[in-house]
Amino acid sequence: MPKGSEALANTRKEEIINACAALYETMSFKEITLKEIGKQTSFTRTSIYNYFQTKEEIFLALLQREYEAWIADLEAVLHGHQRMTAEEFANELAHTLERRALLLKLMSMNHYDLEDNSRMENLVAFKKAYGNSMRTVTCCLEKFFPQMTVGDIQSFLYAFFPFLFGVYPYTVVTDKQRRALELAHANYVFLSIYEMVRSFAATLLRSFASGTDEPDP
Repeated sequence: MPKGSEALANTRKEEIINACAALYETMSFKEITLKEIGKQTSFTRTSIYNYFQTKEEIFLALLQREYEAWIADLEAVLHGHQRMTAEEFANELAHTLERRALLLKLMSMNHYDLEDNSRMENLVAFKKAYGNSMRTVTCCLEKFFPQMTVGDIQSFLYAFFPFLFGVYPYTVVTDKQRRALELAHANYVFLSIYEMVRSFAATLLRSFASGTDEPDP
């Protein structure tokens, strides 16, 4: 770690992560290098190694930041409503992810390589953010659907979170992929992130929390 305050270190880490995010808008993971990231920062490329040892560590930090932003959105839903029906919650949940396209794009990457090429402390920090996202969804389910058992909530989580890893490649299709699907007569149904997430979440909630939409007598 270079000399200087913790605030400076955090500022430089954030600048590196922002540079990676900007490049990822137009370049693939394979194309992005530490050299390319360094060109986007206000300090020397070699200084990056004081904060991140590999490209994968930077991407993992970006993914962690996106999870933390999603958690903030989920907490707004949790604390902003006293009651919600299954359809209402599915709608709000879908909107939180509609705003987090970068999170979903990063989810679709090969996490084995990201995690294997990151130091343990970086990986632990990321896993904490991932775990907190699951806990926040759990808090929402416990509040809005008190009839759900512990097993119901676990079943929702184990279905919903793996599902998220496939949302981006299913909903964001390039012109080349779209044309190939048309030529293959694949009868592909094009859905938005919001449409896909809302439909799946509503289906899960109807299965695990039937009867929770009924008004109190």
